[in-house]
Amino acid sequence: MKTIRVKLDPARIGKSAKGRVNLRMLDATTDADILMQQKTDDAEALQDAAKFARRVRKRLGLTQLEFSQRIDVSLDTIRNWEQGKRCPTGAAKALLKILDKAPESALLALS
Repeated sequence: MKTIRVKLDPARIGKSAKGRVNLRMLDATTDADILMQQKTDDAEALQDAAKFARRVRKRLGLTQLEFSQRIDVSLDTIRNWEQGKRCPTGAAKALLKILDKAPESALLALS
């Protein structure tokens, strides 16, 4: 890990800029803009979850059908995860993380 040392001059603390916020842009942001950004963020999160689920399955070298049978989840659920229609939550998300980190142990425990 790289260590960076910074010296602060107490005389300059009050004179520096107060952050990196563009106040004009912030004031011009409407509720519609915020809602649109939330929808975009949610869509990106679903795609990230889809990529993760697909990556875990492919690393195991299993088809969707084999994967669904091994983890005891319906084939439709696996397809929905990988297509970004649904996002694994709770225990399913935890299982995918375990399968990603320790696949042999997880599959042994599931058999």
